[in-house]
Amino acid sequence: MNRRARPLAALAVLALLLSGCGGYDETKVQAEPDGTTAPPPAAVTPPGCLTDESPTRSYEPTGALPAPGDLPSGSTMAEIRQRGRLVAGVSADTYLLASNNPFTGQIEGFDIDMVEQVAKAIFGDRSAYELKVISAADRLTSLQEREVDIVVRNMTINCVRWQDIAFSAEYYRSGQKILVRQDLADQGVDSVPELAGVTVCAPTGTSSLENVRELAPGAFIEEAANHTGCLALFQQGAVDAITGDDTVLAGLAAQDPYAVVPEQKAFTEEPYGIGVHEDDVDLVRFVNGVLERMRADGSWQASYDRWLAPTLGKGGVQPAPVYGRTT
Repeated sequence: MNRRARPLAALAVLALLLSGCGGYDETKVQAEPDGTTAPPPAAVTPPGCLTDESPTRSYEPTGALPAPGDLPSGSTMAEIRQRGRLVAGVSADTYLLASNNPFTGQIEGFDIDMVEQVAKAIFGDRSAYELKVISAADRLTSLQEREVDIVVRNMTINCVRWQDIAFSAEYYRSGQKILVRQDLADQGVDSVPELAGVTVCAPTGTSSLENVRELAPGAFIEEAANHTGCLALFQQGAVDAITGDDTVLAGLAAQDPYAVVPEQKAFTEEPYGIGVHEDDVDLVRFVNGVLERMRADGSWQASYDRWLAPTLGKGGVQPAPVYGRTT
């Protein structure tokens, strides 16, 4: 295969750039102080996070889900139903999770399927929702200011965020993996320990970059502004691999016939949760009931198989919930 003559791949990345994909927002690592400016203050761990309790611990559902026409009076769900639509904060440029379909004009993906299931539980109509496209930086404030009812935007559950909002039980366990050329995967380059001598790309200043530097010291590192830039380098033959959250890599691989995400164990854990206003505990319990129903009726698995399994494999399963939170 001539790595530098891939017109289909070039068209794919062009389409990606035009559509604005690559909006995945990864944790940025703070730059080292240059000695000319004061160093940033050290991060302070909130007192509530100084425990061994799992941050994925959420509120247990209260019995079986009520029928859409029988929601508890005065509940958050009843208020949403009276309004006539569920309002959800989402991404529109994270391919396979939530991105705009140019043929239908609709935002679709794994995260949008979660929104539809919550709408279905409240209204009996999975289309009774309004999507508000928000940035990663707006995820918490959009809930705190009640601009949205829920946020479903590949948001990692952690204790610090629990200080400002509430989370559902974990609905997807993501983690950092590698994407490689198909021919390299065929040669056995299918995990981080195999990256010695391989050129790997990650966005500048991200935790993914630091992780791969630490875990694969024999790899050659190239940086790009974001994962879209990494895909461009990959398609130019300038890099052999890309690293990042598996959901992001799945979206990249789906747009390049020469790229694969081999079956591998993730080397970080990124538990995604549905964000809710901290005062709406009843809605959190309700959403967790929806997730339980999705496990029982197979709709979570069907969504995974549709969106993520073609590139991440059939092994994906719905995470087991962790309950017990009371405050």
